[in-house]
Amino acid sequence: MATRKPPPSGPSLLSHAASRGQLSSAPPPLADRLRPRALHEVVGQEHLIGTGRALNRAIENDRLPSMILWGEPGCGKTTLAHVISLATRSVFEPFSAVLGGVAELREIIARAKDRRSLEGKTTLLFVDEIHRFNKAQQDAFLPHVENGTVTLIGATTENPSFAVNAAVLSRTKVFRLRPLAKSDIERLLRRALADRERGLREPVPTISEEALDAIADGARGDARRGLSQLEALAEFAVHADPKQPHIDAELLSQFNDEPALLYDKSGEEHYNVVSALIKSMRGSDPDAAIYWLMRMLESGDDPLFVLRRLIIFASEDVGNADPRALQVVVAADEAYRRIGMPEGLYPISHACLYLASCPKSNSVGKAYSAAREAIRQYGALPVPPKLRNAVTSLMKADGYGDGYQYPHDLEDNFVPQETYLPEKLEGSRYYHPSKQGLEQAIGERLERLRRKT
Repeated sequence: MATRKPPPSGPSLLSHAASRGQLSSAPPPLADRLRPRALHEVVGQEHLIGTGRALNRAIENDRLPSMILWGEPGCGKTTLAHVISLATRSVFEPFSAVLGGVAELREIIARAKDRRSLEGKTTLLFVDEIHRFNKAQQDAFLPHVENGTVTLIGATTENPSFAVNAAVLSRTKVFRLRPLAKSDIERLLRRALADRERGLREPVPTISEEALDAIADGARGDARRGLSQLEALAEFAVHADPKQPHIDAELLSQFNDEPALLYDKSGEEHYNVVSALIKSMRGSDPDAAIYWLMRMLESGDDPLFVLRRLIIFASEDVGNADPRALQVVVAADEAYRRIGMPEGLYPISHACLYLASCPKSNSVGKAYSAAREAIRQYGALPVPPKLRNAVTSLMKADGYGDGYQYPHDLEDNFVPQETYLPEKLEGSRYYHPSKQGLEQAIGERLERLRRKT
């Protein structure tokens, strides 16, 4: 088992940044002061670092694979990388994909090469927000990861399947970090109140259980958010009563601004919420549908994108079960373009609720998919002569239009025993009306006509 480094002398992201002149003389925020220095101090992520778990064993044995730490903001990605740096014999080199440049990265790789050849030491290269690198930049890690010059620890809030290229993924182990539980946030808040060395600065306020519960709940799994709010509230409480500062529900209510929603209009969470909206409408749950719709719009998503999804849904998932659905959502799109926001929420919500509440059918999609498959299987079959227009005398002489009967001249505007498909496809059925809504009547009419053939 690797010998642990004593916490005070171990490297940290803060000391590294300070040595590079990246920090001012102002004290670091509470979330950084309270950052764990050892594995046993880490709160949450038991599925990864609990006793006997794979990552726990790798850290304890100092046999770390290159890895991607994937999780929401504030769940402990940087903290875990920091703890790994203190618990192993490797030298820790932090790098930000946002703030750092290629020249700095080359310097880190050069130091890692020297360190390996002269001292026999491995370098842990921690790349924060690795998803910010483009493919070429990510590929630059590969030879140094493969030959053991560095052990890569990448941190990302984005799904690595989309944000990290395949070559890097094939050489790393992805560890999925979960949002912290409310009880985990409460533990961190109590630690901040009790730790006189790294916690809240004196005078430390008292806090009601109600306020502590509200802060933990409002953090929504983000430790940094919870600790930052506690620190701000503590400063406010001290200003309000320097002798007996106290945080209660009344003081907390003054900080209850509207929370920023976890959402990325170009990332995985965007597609997760879109998927939830579509599935809620498809499942005929208007309550869930309007919730997910508002999640998108309140998070700043483009209303026109939302409307495009609703228009597609009207044909894909409703179709002829209620042909009015397409009219409703197209009208909502037109209304929004005329009136804009915020009043545009009315027609958008109107359309969403209608789509979620009306009967559903996916027969339109099945029909065009089946027809497309026939085309791919048989190619461009010739149009039967009777269906061709005889626009010239030569075409007429060649049999164009021969045998065609005009349906409007017959009963029910229908020609019995007639097919309009190429000969090879006669008898094929691509459209199968469902029993939902108006489509049931459509299906019954088609069956009635077909019985005449």
